[in-house]
Amino acid sequence: MALESSTWRQLLGLLCLCLHWRAISAGYLEDNFPANSIEDASLTTLQLLAKYKYPGERHSVTTKDQYVLEMHRIARPGAKPVLLMHGLQDTSATWILMGPQSGLGYFLFDAGYDVWMGNARGNRYSRSHVELNPDSDKIFWSFSWHEIGFYDLPALIDAVLAKTGFKKLSYYGHSQGTTSFFVMASTRPEYNEKVHVMQALAPVAFMSHVKIPLHSLITSSLNILVDNYEMLPHSDLALTQCTTSAIRLQTCIYYIGQAVGKITQETNRTMLPVILGQLPGGSSAKQFKHYLQLHKSKRFCQYDFGRDNQRIYGRSTPPDYALERVTAPVGLYYGQNDYLAAVEDVQRLAKRLPNVVVNHMYPNKNFNHIDMMWGISARRIAQPKFLEVMQLWEAGGPQNVTEGGSPSPDVVSATVDLTDMTDQQVGKRKTPQLRVGRNMADDATEADVDDTAKLL
Repeated sequence: MALESSTWRQLLGLLCLCLHWRAISAGYLEDNFPANSIEDASLTTLQLLAKYKYPGERHSVTTKDQYVLEMHRIARPGAKPVLLMHGLQDTSATWILMGPQSGLGYFLFDAGYDVWMGNARGNRYSRSHVELNPDSDKIFWSFSWHEIGFYDLPALIDAVLAKTGFKKLSYYGHSQGTTSFFVMASTRPEYNEKVHVMQALAPVAFMSHVKIPLHSLITSSLNILVDNYEMLPHSDLALTQCTTSAIRLQTCIYYIGQAVGKITQETNRTMLPVILGQLPGGSSAKQFKHYLQLHKSKRFCQYDFGRDNQRIYGRSTPPDYALERVTAPVGLYYGQNDYLAAVEDVQRLAKRLPNVVVNHMYPNKNFNHIDMMWGISARRIAQPKFLEVMQLWEAGGPQNVTEGGSPSPDVVSATVDLTDMTDQQVGKRKTPQLRVGRNMADDATEADVDDTAKLL
């Protein structure tokens, strides 16, 4: 009897601790971030669109290999279509999560476009198959970003063109959204003819110069996983664990910076709950492993199956992707603070692609892997240029621009290099960082973060 009483007291004590911990967590989050950001953290893509009074639609697309993808549309029937494709562990929400004053999806819709936002197989919106169950059939997860490029993108492009009646669309890809496009355009080159222009944001193909400090830890972790495995499914874990205190939040920011590039004043910290609530989006372990293979091999090639390469490819090593087949006009946009899309690797890619129409390294040295998507100055520095380049190539390129409609000089030449533009030319100026309440994560000192990082 005494033992039972002791057990119940322990359980009751544990329950009280859990409730106390949740109360502390909720208190820090609510005391330091606007209610609007906290609410957006838990909304789906369509719920975000509805909240901000934009016309959202859900569309289902089935690929040739029977995966069922969910595509989200900011509908403007009759307008020119544009397809946006997210990066690794991301979703369609990435294009709008920063709100109507910052999100690229909103910007393009307000500029008069019919905006379609894809979701790659395996993320929270595309965990579906005609026959396979992602929760019980491991074969569901037997894909990398090769299959996303070979099957998903063609299916999404065809669906958009069939629904809208247009023969071509414009394409934006971020990170993996660029990798998968290069896969599609090189292995299924007929799709080059369906794209006015491909805008590559933080493009990833070659990865010889990846700067991730945690690379060895990531590699060893992935080596113990089998290929057919779900990696980081969507949950609220990041939000609930990172927003319990200033030190925890700063530690999470530290590790995010270790992956994408140093976090700077470009990050709107009032929006951190939204980012942490929307990510991770979910993926296959093979997507990570395929990228690690690129880093190791210093090539842009198909998945390395080891001893099975001979059976699958008829050779001992996986074949390179034929980048010379990527004939669609391509704009390259990249930052100097990007640990994943290193400047040297993007410049190597630019030399291999046959039709680079913009090659732009941002002079703002703070731009990391995500800042042209979510950064405070993205709307001012990046998005107007995206729009100008897209409109130019929708009109057929510089040679078809009529008098009075001339584009700016830096998008006319098919071999233009914008890396030497001055800060004044791109409108760079100091932008105050938005804050609400106290200084949030800045309450923790750098020394605190270093000490915490050593313990985790």
